[in-house]
Amino acid sequence: MKKVKYIFVSGGVISGLGKGITTASLSAILKSKGYQVTAVKVDMYLNVDAGTIRPQEHGEVFVTDDGIETDQDLGHYERFLDISLTRANYITTGQVYQEVIRKERSFEYDGEDVEAIPHVTDEIIRRIKEAGEKTQAEIVIVEFGGTVGEYQNSLFFEASRIMKMRSPEDVLQVHVAYMPVPPNLGEMKTKPVQQSVRMLNSMGIQPDFIVGRSEYPMDERRKERIALFCNVFKEDVISNPDVPSIYEVPLVLSEQNMGEKILKKLGLGVGGKDLSPWKKLIKTVKTSKKEVKVAVVGKYFATGDFQLEDVYVSVIEALKHAAWANERKPKLYWVDSEKVEKEGPEKLAEVDAVVVPGGFGSRGIEGIIKAIKFARESDLPYLGLCYGMQLATVEFARHACGLSEANTTEVSPKTPHPVIHIMPEQEKLLVGKEYGGTMRLGVYPCKILKGTVVYNAYNQDKIKERHRHRYEFNNAYRSEMEVKGMVFSGTSLNDRLVEIVELKDHPFFVGTQFHPEFKSRPLRPHPLFVSFIKAAVIRK
Repeated sequence: MKKVKYIFVSGGVISGLGKGITTASLSAILKSKGYQVTAVKVDMYLNVDAGTIRPQEHGEVFVTDDGIETDQDLGHYERFLDISLTRANYITTGQVYQEVIRKERSFEYDGEDVEAIPHVTDEIIRRIKEAGEKTQAEIVIVEFGGTVGEYQNSLFFEASRIMKMRSPEDVLQVHVAYMPVPPNLGEMKTKPVQQSVRMLNSMGIQPDFIVGRSEYPMDERRKERIALFCNVFKEDVISNPDVPSIYEVPLVLSEQNMGEKILKKLGLGVGGKDLSPWKKLIKTVKTSKKEVKVAVVGKYFATGDFQLEDVYVSVIEALKHAAWANERKPKLYWVDSEKVEKEGPEKLAEVDAVVVPGGFGSRGIEGIIKAIKFARESDLPYLGLCYGMQLATVEFARHACGLSEANTTEVSPKTPHPVIHIMPEQEKLLVGKEYGGTMRLGVYPCKILKGTVVYNAYNQDKIKERHRHRYEFNNAYRSEMEVKGMVFSGTSLNDRLVEIVELKDHPFFVGTQFHPEFKSRPLRPHPLFVSFIKAAVIRK
């Protein structure tokens, strides 16, 4: 039986450097060489999962097939590896502590005093190894969230040090570090790299590779200084500059033979190198000149004076995949629904299509409803995802069916027309304040009505998609809306839950209770998004 190899990816100085994209890119490169690869994200928070964290605080909550709410980096891993990951690929401090305390309470430590080392570090190592075993991976790439030197992630670094000590030939350390170019100097500086590597060294960890994240490509002089001061070979200092598309990063790293260098250090055969699908994709990205303009109308963009695209990263990436599949250059507009409430939706006339992604709560929803009404009445292609589907039914009930006070009970519990209401099993959970990990989560089957827009998109009558919701369409209003032109084109297999709605006599007006964006891949775009963009192109 072959030994599993482990690669730990850490970051220095600031978060948001691109460790996730670096991890995903290395995964794609090593997979292209014929190896079974999986990727693991470690979040240092005491949260058990990402489901109860505000999107503005942590970015998008990504959901796996088996229903765990995770960090958005798992979405990047899935998109680059083109595989479905599981709860084994997501580790938090909360999960680790919870299990250690459970074992202590169950007397599984045989009366020992339970300590951070070795008990917490052993639990971390167990989980990392379990991720490899569950996927039968030959190489497991583990990304540490946060930065070197934070007190809350020190035990994870210690676990990686122990694994390296126990089996040095099977473990590599990759450090992603920031190389700023101060505008007043105009020179790339290496001191941040040196400082974060010294912090690593102080924990007994020596990086095997240093990946320099910067605005521009790294020159030879900078590589020489990093090699000298950080105790690495010059050829193991890798430049990872900003590029127009994140999907170009595997090519950037591959051009520096990073995959071959990793495999050589791990004692593995270097294999072939087939990144031709990625090269073809990047060629399409760079040669697509005709634009398709899509407005994403959401409520989680703003945080103070800043705009956060990461809140809807899977939606944004799915739109890009679909635009490239239609040989179009995606031009996306972030539209704050609270501004639509105040200023009206007329500016949407300038775009080719409208998307309303998922969300919760009452803030900004009247602006979303205005945007939906505008798209419906203007024959503007519309795609509503989860909350975007629910609010589309609210808008239709109000303005097409004459139910002016129609609403979702999430926003208006006493509405006389609850076209969206809470799922019975979810109501019991909320009464007991059971919020974490209790929504309808993960993959569920859906049957599709033949002859509909979504059937033509999927070209099949049964699909499986991922969910994250507590509320559903109220079937008491089904026949009334059907009479007015709404088509319930997708339902659960027992026909009880409405999964997809669309409109007759509209070029493309579709709402899904599920989140198709989670399953879109750059090399395998989601068919529903492809059809949506195609409708926008035809209308344009």
